[in-house]
Amino acid sequence: MSSTAAPALHASTGGPGLPQERRLVTAVPGPRSQELLARKQAAVAVGVGVAVPVAVVAAGGGVVVDADGNSLIDLGSGIAVTSVGNAHPRVVAAVQEQVASFTHTCFTIAAYEGYVEVAEALNRLTPGDHEKRTALFNSGAEAVENAVKIARKHTGKQAVVVFDHAYHGRTNLTMALTAKNQPYKNGFGPFAPEVYRVPMSYPFRDGGLSGAEAAKRAITQIEKQVGAENTAAVLIEPIQGEGGFVVPAPGFLRALSEWATANDVVFIADEVQTGFARTGAMFASDHEGIVPDLVTTAKGMAGGLPLSAVTGRAEIMDSAHVGGLGGTYGGNPIACAAALAAIDAFEHDGFVERAAAIGEVLLGRLRAAQEHDPRIGDVRGRGAMVAIELVDPATGEPDAALTGRVVRYAYEHGVIALTAGTYGNVLRFLPPLAIDDALLHEGLDVVLEGLASA
Repeated sequence: MSSTAAPALHASTGGPGLPQERRLVTAVPGPRSQELLARKQAAVAVGVGVAVPVAVVAAGGGVVVDADGNSLIDLGSGIAVTSVGNAHPRVVAAVQEQVASFTHTCFTIAAYEGYVEVAEALNRLTPGDHEKRTALFNSGAEAVENAVKIARKHTGKQAVVVFDHAYHGRTNLTMALTAKNQPYKNGFGPFAPEVYRVPMSYPFRDGGLSGAEAAKRAITQIEKQVGAENTAAVLIEPIQGEGGFVVPAPGFLRALSEWATANDVVFIADEVQTGFARTGAMFASDHEGIVPDLVTTAKGMAGGLPLSAVTGRAEIMDSAHVGGLGGTYGGNPIACAAALAAIDAFEHDGFVERAAAIGEVLLGRLRAAQEHDPRIGDVRGRGAMVAIELVDPATGEPDAALTGRVVRYAYEHGVIALTAGTYGNVLRFLPPLAIDDALLHEGLDVVLEGLASA
C-alpha cells in the first residue's frame, strides 16, 4: 500500500489518467473525510444519508479517490450511473464545449438541437422498430411519473399496477409505486391513489413457480381486484433494482406484456437502472424479447449528469396535449451533450460486450463461492448487474445484519459495495463498465474475504 500524501479536500484529478489501483493511506474514513462528514452533519438534512463514509475528490475508470488519498475500488457506479466511467473523455469534452456555448434556455421556451438529438437516439435504440416519440426530464422518478401521466391520458383510465419489491422513486406518486417502506415511504404519506400491487416472479422465494405460472397469478389478481377496464398501465422493472436484483422467471414479462396489449393497458418498462448496456444488452427488455409501449430511462444515460426520458409509441406519447409535458430543467443542454457522448461510447466502445464479460466474472466467482458457503442463498443477475442474497443457512431467513457487516468490511478495506432488497440482505454488484479485470477480481476478493470473516 502506498503512503502518498493526501490531496487537498477540494482537489480533482479524475479521468482516464487516474491510477487504477486500490490504495489505503489511512483508515476509512480518514481524517479529511471525517472533517467533511462533520460539516455535512451540521449543514445537510439528516434524511440525506451517506452509505460509504468518504469525501470523494476524484474518480475514474474503476476507482474512487477520497480526500485522504485512499483509492477505493468502485463496485457501485453511483448506483449504476457512471457506467462509462467517471470523467469519460468524450463526455468531458462534450460538456466543456456545451458550457462554453450556453447552459440553459428551457426547451419549452426556446428549442435546441441537443434535446432533439437525444430524442432521436432514444427512439432508435429502445426496443421495437415502431414510430416513437421521447420527452426528457431530470430524474428517474420524474420519468416514471410522466410515463404514468401519459398512460392515463392515452387510455382514459386511472389504475396503475406495480409489483412486490418494486422501486420507482421518491416523489409522492413514485413513493406509492415503490414497495419498500423503510427508508423510502415511512411517515411520508398519504400517497397518490389508484396504485395496486401484485406478486412479482421471484424465483428464489416464490416456491419455484414458472414464469407463466407467476404471470397467471399476477394477472388473475389484476383482473379480480382492479379490472382490466380500469387499468391504465402495468409498470415493471425488467430486473428489479433496489428490490434486490430480482430476475423474473423466463416468460413472466412476455405474458404480462401480451395481456396488457390485449386489454388496452400500457406496458411500461422501468429501465432506469437496467438501461444502457448494464445487463449485457442495451436494454434489459431485449433479453426477454419484449417491446414495451413506454420505456423510462435515466442513470447511466448521461455519464453522471442528471437526465431522464420517457420513450414510446408515437400514438401513446402524443396523447398528452401541448404544454402537458415538460419542466424548467428537463433536457438541459449540458446533460444532453453528455448523453450524446455517453451514447456514442455505449455504441462504439464495446460497453455492451464488456458488461456481458463482467457478468461472466461476477456470476462465475459468486456461484463458486456459493458452493462452499450456505449463507449465499442465491446468486442472480445479468451482465454487470449481479447480486447475492444472504440468508441464515439453518432457516433460509434473510440476514441483513450479515450483509451490513460485509459492506462495512469492504469499504474499510478499500472497496465500495452496496446493499439492496426488501429485507436488506442483498449485496449488489454494479461496477463501472470501464473497470478492468484486475480491479474487478481484487474487489471481489475483498468482498468475499469480508463474507468469510463475518
